[in-house]
Amino acid sequence: MNPSNPFKWFDSWYADAVRTEPRVPDAMQLSTVDSSGMPCVRTVLMKDLDERGLVFYTNYASPKARQLDQNPKASVCFHWKDLARQVIISGSVAKVSAEESNTYFASRARGSQIGAWASAQSKPIESRSALLEQVAQTTARFEGKEVPRPEGWGGYRICIQRWEFWQDHIDRLHDRWILDRMDDGWSIQRVQP
Repeated sequence: MNPSNPFKWFDSWYADAVRTEPRVPDAMQLSTVDSSGMPCVRTVLMKDLDERGLVFYTNYASPKARQLDQNPKASVCFHWKDLARQVIISGSVAKVSAEESNTYFASRARGSQIGAWASAQSKPIESRSALLEQVAQTTARFEGKEVPRPEGWGGYRICIQRWEFWQDHIDRLHDRWILDRMDDGWSIQRVQP
């Protein structure tokens, strides 16, 4: 644990999660707010984290993307059950560059690339077989070709303003630390459970 540098602290906890929960240690619950003020939460995957912020990818026509365009703030929560830990990250949100989205898209498995083209994320569809037909048509369209990134698909970066590190303890006497961005670094405060 490095309380003066939340990025190093997170890296240490994330490395522990990779060892103990290897299937999806990068899964996080993303919270956004719609235009009426109604919160919405869903699970997405962290794809990058550095001093600039935390990055995830989505369809830019999805409800989450529309909500982020209307209210560019978000919060995510990593919960690592086997470690009895969670980390909450909050901040302002902006799209990553097209170049950054292109680079990440090119690294995805071909099936995931095809899926990004075939699925109109969150739009109604009559059946799974209809979805699989869209996938088959898209697969045929790109047969023998590289799959480019769809224009309406890319990344968002949460520019981190606040961290909360939480460690479970018996009798619900958990350890909690909140770190807020300051001009010259991070303030840190232990708070009661």
